[in-house]
Amino acid sequence: MNITLTLDAKGLACPMPIVRTKKAIGELESGQILEVLTTDKGSKADMTAWAGSQGHELISITEENGVFIFNIKKK
Repeated sequence: MNITLTLDAKGLACPMPIVRTKKAIGELESGQILEVLTTDKGSKADMTAWAGSQGHELISITEENGVFIFNIKKK
């Protein structure tokens, strides 16, 4: 997988990870991949719902040492 941009949203509480993700994905072109790093446990549900509602493809969600890693492909 070729990550185009990584957004570090660790330490931010809802809704800031989504707000920053929306801004960052706006800078990408269709088909490019945004990697988002968060520590907010609620971001798993929030990011899944947001990506689906915007038509973006949530490629993967992983967790490493309390950090959630989302890979989102821009529509």
